[in-house]
Amino acid sequence: MLREIVAAKLEEIERAKATTPLKELEALVAQEDPPRNFFRAVTRPGSQTPKTTAIIAEIKRRSPSAGLIRPEYDGEDLKPELIAQAYFRNGASAISCLTDEKFFGGHLSFIHRIKAAMPLPVLRKDFLIHPYQLWESRASGADAVLLIAECLPEALMVDMLILAQQLQLTVLLEVHSMDNLLRVRPHIGFPHPAYCLLGINNRNLDTMAVDLGHTLRLVDLVDDRSVLVSESGIQTPDHLARLAEEDVHTVLVGEHLMKHPSPGYALAELLGREPVQD
Repeated sequence: MLREIVAAKLEEIERAKATTPLKELEALVAQEDPPRNFFRAVTRPGSQTPKTTAIIAEIKRRSPSAGLIRPEYDGEDLKPELIAQAYFRNGASAISCLTDEKFFGGHLSFIHRIKAAMPLPVLRKDFLIHPYQLWESRASGADAVLLIAECLPEALMVDMLILAQQLQLTVLLEVHSMDNLLRVRPHIGFPHPAYCLLGINNRNLDTMAVDLGHTLRLVDLVDDRSVLVSESGIQTPDHLARLAEEDVHTVLVGEHLMKHPSPGYALAELLGREPVQD
């Protein structure tokens, strides 16, 4: 599945470059407001006493493994800005937005719509494999981007970390395998420590199987757990507590929230707080 997605993404990038040359993107970036501080938004809650969990709440229409998550998310019925408002009211620290169209039903335009509706920083979650996409992300209003180690050779990954920092984008550098964790570990915090987070994806992108224990098995290999984000498979307050016992205080949650008729209500339940109506 991952290989299929990357192959489709390469074709998508070539079409985008033909439609919007890099110079046009650079001009659009110059007109954008400064990014919101995604790194600070998700790491600051973990510094409090007692430590609390920061949730990056995700907006996702469908996935290759689950298909369309709810019938009302089909077509124009999905209102990402309304979901983002509900997440904000119910305790999210930041928003993640799927922008891949072919496999996840997202769109780059969602980011500006979301940011106009609430004050939290927004992560562009996509398969970013070319520097052009970082300019594209910044021009589309993203405050942070996902880089998946399984998709990137080391030299390209380093180049994209440098460019992201120059564009003032926080990077969530994601790994699944132990081998890739060991490969990226020297680069966490490069080129500037306040621009890079480490994500451990509990979903195997080859098989799409999810195992929350995956983060718990790899956590001892992480030097600085304050920048660690556990992704996928988090559904209950008990899951948050298990991660907190290992000093993991930032999580990314998507499908579990989006399956609920009221994603904001589901977020409040996860955080153990009184829900604010959507």
